[in-house]
Amino acid sequence: MTTVPVLTQLVRSRADLFLNGWTDRRIAAALQSGVLFSIRRGWFMDTADRESLLPEQRHHAHVIAVARDASGSAVMSHASAAVLWGLPLYAMRLARVHMTTPSPRRISSAPDVFRHVAPLPISDVTVRSGIRCTTLSRTVFDLIRALTPPAAVALADAAERQMAERQWEWDMDAVLSWRRELAARLTAAGGARGIRQARWVADFADGRAQLPGESVSRLHLHRLGFAAPDLQVPVDGPGGTRYFVDFGLADVRSFGEFDGKTKYLDEALRSGRTLEQVLLAEKQREDWIRGRTQWRFARWGSEHIGSPAALAARLATFHITPP
Repeated sequence: MTTVPVLTQLVRSRADLFLNGWTDRRIAAALQSGVLFSIRRGWFMDTADRESLLPEQRHHAHVIAVARDASGSAVMSHASAAVLWGLPLYAMRLARVHMTTPSPRRISSAPDVFRHVAPLPISDVTVRSGIRCTTLSRTVFDLIRALTPPAAVALADAAERQMAERQWEWDMDAVLSWRRELAARLTAAGGARGIRQARWVADFADGRAQLPGESVSRLHLHRLGFAAPDLQVPVDGPGGTRYFVDFGLADVRSFGEFDGKTKYLDEALRSGRTLEQVLLAEKQREDWIRGRTQWRFARWGSEHIGSPAALAARLATFHITPP
């Protein structure tokens, strides 16, 4: 993962390029050949660096460029504040930077900036990585009213996890405090647009879901009629070890795991093990859990969560169906 300090160095202005010996002709040639990528007028990244970034990180780079150009009282908001907070933006097209201002006359004009005019008390403004943006609760409030349900649930889960996870410990007091803060904001919003969905998402959110794919899976399981699954279920392993399984579907005596490809393909996450060693360890773990609990065990990936029906079809191959 590219860290924020590294990302800020990857975003380079035309003036910075000139200081490092570039010329207009060289910039034009680099853009034409694809070596250099234009984030917006006057701001660039090396194309190779950009291609290694996640969509949220690419948008973060765009936010950095806009922030360096910006003047006035507008702050980053919505999806652009979300990337500053490190929140996932599941299946979103991130074309423009979002900014909010309480006054329409005090925001700069640009074709790659979406301008929101809305009340913006000072208590809803903070600074992340040197950029002014909406607070975490205001950002979540703005987005869960407008995103698709899968994206809204993924965002709300991640925000709660960010508030509650403390060095592998789960701070339930922090969870309750976060939920009260968000609930109070939603109550005060009255009949605001999208408020019905936002209240449902806030009630449904569970920060123990560790990946957007797990959040979306949880939503689909709910829509399919399964009882609310237990999350990160502990199972005693051999030699005093402990395994954790993403989903425990007690109503159908089954375990489920959203299997992201990263843990297999990312060398850092493999901790020096070969792909074959990782696969073997996963098989041994799954065999142990099956034998120990006598529950069914299903795995699925991103290709299986495009819809509730797609996940249902995947689960059916493991003989797991709603009760």
